[in-house]
Amino acid sequence: MTLVLLLMMPAPAPARTEPARPFLAYHASWYEPPASSGEATTLARLPGSITHVALAFVKPDLAYAGDLALEGTGLQYRFAGTVLKQAIAALKARHRQIRVLLAVGGASYGGWDRLDPAALARLVRDLGADGVDIDFEPAQPACLTLAGRVRCASDADWISHVRRLREALPRPLVVSVAGWSVGAYGEGAFANAPPVSPWRGSMLALLRAPEAAMIDLVSIMSYDAGPAYRPLEALRAYRQVWKGPLALGIAVLPPTDGPRVTLAGTATLLTALKPDPLAGAMLYALNLTPPGPPGPDNPDARALASAICITLDLAGCGTPAP
Repeated sequence: MTLVLLLMMPAPAPARTEPARPFLAYHASWYEPPASSGEATTLARLPGSITHVALAFVKPDLAYAGDLALEGTGLQYRFAGTVLKQAIAALKARHRQIRVLLAVGGASYGGWDRLDPAALARLVRDLGADGVDIDFEPAQPACLTLAGRVRCASDADWISHVRRLREALPRPLVVSVAGWSVGAYGEGAFANAPPVSPWRGSMLALLRAPEAAMIDLVSIMSYDAGPAYRPLEALRAYRQVWKGPLALGIAVLPPTDGPRVTLAGTATLLTALKPDPLAGAMLYALNLTPPGPPGPDNPDARALASAICITLDLAGCGTPAP
């Protein structure tokens, strides 16, 4: 009887293998031009070098009943949900390996206490997307170091958000997370790594928890952290607690404090991480344009995407981002 029951049970869904060298790019919905068809969008024409594109941003407490109505979701595309669905389909028809994610939260959207995993899962499936990117940015993480371990008031929330969204979006759908720049600092060799920040160590509890196995990709928001911040040191700190695909963030817009990213600096940074076969890049964000004339010392999203592709030896570098 036991054997019969086992034979009758459906096989578990296979895990989707994530690209070894990730390149996640955020797509700023608020700067996407209007379009009457999916093919006319910049989203549909992204290059195949991008492994994950995260549509920014969806509200954690979105209002979405169905029928591709985007008005209550937080996405700011200036076209209908039907056009967005067409754009995603067109992009995936060109590049079958690309994952399209809904970036949830960000700096502007709170409402995490009213997180609605069912509505998010419904929107993912209705759009033909592949999962979510969790960008939970608690205003007061309240981190303390006790007996050499960092503890934060936001730890339980982080773990809960990952668990609830994974339950709503079982594999092969993707769950990725965006980690704070200093989120893996505060312990061991990185106990005193600069800069001082309220978010120091805010990702450690999640990445040590059993729920970490529910995550497919971690990206580091390694920008806007001040002149003392060292992105490669942050990458090494994250690698101590996270062994999966890891993307180092690069920002298109100039930081409020700290050095401006350049094409040469980007190449140097990414060349240094190449010995790690699971390390890659995150770009924030497509559709953004820095102030002033673009050039090697003031690169736009297209130039940075090309530099990332070439430096990391990804496929499809001959096709620029639109």
